[in-house]
Amino acid sequence: MLIDTHAHLNAPQFDEDRQQVIERAQQNGIRRIINVGFNRETIPSSIALAEQYDFIYSTVGWHPTDAKDMLPEDLEWLESLCRHEKVVAIGEIGLDYYWDTSPKDVQDRVFREQIRLARKVGMPIVIHNRDAHHDVVQTLREEKAAEVGGVMHCYSGSWETAKLCLDMNFYISFGGPVTFKNARQPKEVLQHVPLDRLLIETDAPYLAPHPYRGKRNESSYVRLVAETAAEIKGISVEELAEITTRNAMAFFRLK
Repeated sequence: MLIDTHAHLNAPQFDEDRQQVIERAQQNGIRRIINVGFNRETIPSSIALAEQYDFIYSTVGWHPTDAKDMLPEDLEWLESLCRHEKVVAIGEIGLDYYWDTSPKDVQDRVFREQIRLARKVGMPIVIHNRDAHHDVVQTLREEKAAEVGGVMHCYSGSWETAKLCLDMNFYISFGGPVTFKNARQPKEVLQHVPLDRLLIETDAPYLAPHPYRGKRNESSYVRLVAETAAEIKGISVEELAEITTRNAMAFFRLK
């Protein structure tokens, strides 16, 4: 049994064969999928997908690249959605200094507002961090994110940064990039992350693992991430699957 803790199966890349993609995931032992809504367009379709399938859950949040589009009433909307029985976290939220689509000060404000919302409603957070390691950690610390905890989605930073996140009650999640042959840092970090704080994901349709690198990713491929993680940890795939499933069930408070 495996859980894909971060996917975007409502993305247009799956419009032609979404049902088959979901069936393949089930056939490959993926028993839960956390689908991520991250702006005004994707949140409703993510929740709709979770309502359609009992084993799919949704997150709701505002992505940093879309931060400039977030209005005060959107934050109120997010708060109302947190009461939905299939919504399990706020995210993905954070900072992205790679894509120059939203000013840094706007990203910072929107990030902080959502951490405060998470603390208000008592929900964990899913963090998007691209080229902003220092500022993400500092913001999490300043906004007392440790009170609700969270997950560093598709982690790409150093072990030193990961330790700071672990100290704030965060899980570290790895996706397809950890399977790449030249992915030295992610493999080293995964080696150090305690098993009880480890999660795995796909970020489908993005970041497909080896040998599908460059192609469309899908939830069934989380098994390939599990195999690589198990090899790095020196344990069986079955044990890795059991541990990461238990971690995901606890983190997202799944039945």
